[in-house]
Amino acid sequence: MPVTSLRTVFFAGEVFPTKHLNYWIIQNPKTAFVNLWGPIETTIDSTYFIVDRDFQDNEPIPIGLPCKNTDILILDEEDELIISQNKLGELCVRGSSLALGYYNNDEQTLKAFTQNPLNHSYPDKIYRTGDLGYLNENNEIMFGGRKDFQIKHQGYRIELSEIETAFLSLPEIYNACALYNKDLKEIIIIYEAECELSPLDLRQQALAMIPKYMLPTKFYLRESLPRNPNGKIDRKFLSREYL
Repeated sequence: MPVTSLRTVFFAGEVFPTKHLNYWIIQNPKTAFVNLWGPIETTIDSTYFIVDRDFQDNEPIPIGLPCKNTDILILDEEDELIISQNKLGELCVRGSSLALGYYNNDEQTLKAFTQNPLNHSYPDKIYRTGDLGYLNENNEIMFGGRKDFQIKHQGYRIELSEIETAFLSLPEIYNACALYNKDLKEIIIIYEAECELSPLDLRQQALAMIPKYMLPTKFYLRESLPRNPNGKIDRKFLSREYL
């Protein structure tokens, strides 16, 4: 049922499943929907994307463009600026919203808040987020997962977030978390759904979105995925339980 007084909806924190977004757009035709991205070290939000009303639910949502007084640098492994489209790099933030550092943790501060490698003329601090991203064909920033969620499996470099996105697009799945067992060399999916789903059916549906080498070996149903104090999926807890 539409909420006629709702003018703008902002969503951030986790990747928003597009299958849910389409429902909200249809139900609230006069409401603007804005996707936000940014870590707490940069005062929460660093980019924004206003969702088009004809947005397709099989498309990933961009995190968009930098907010005011903010620059987003996409740096490769050699700290060179990436300006070409569809090339993955680390998202780094510079601007007036950066924190001074971590309280009583100089080591972590020096590691995350560094001199801008593109500027050697004067002090110019950036925050290395650990998030990955790339430019799409419209030069909008796309979220590409976490550096520490990258794995190498069967000779391929894989983003666990891509696997999660594929399974989140399935209508039966409400939430999902992908993990990798390095010892057994297995990808697993822990998911929320009304009932346990056939692994064979899930793999067949996912094959339309991801290649065979990215398909999980094991599937686990949970009533709900645990959350950490920041409201994000508690991957450390799930790793202790399932790996």
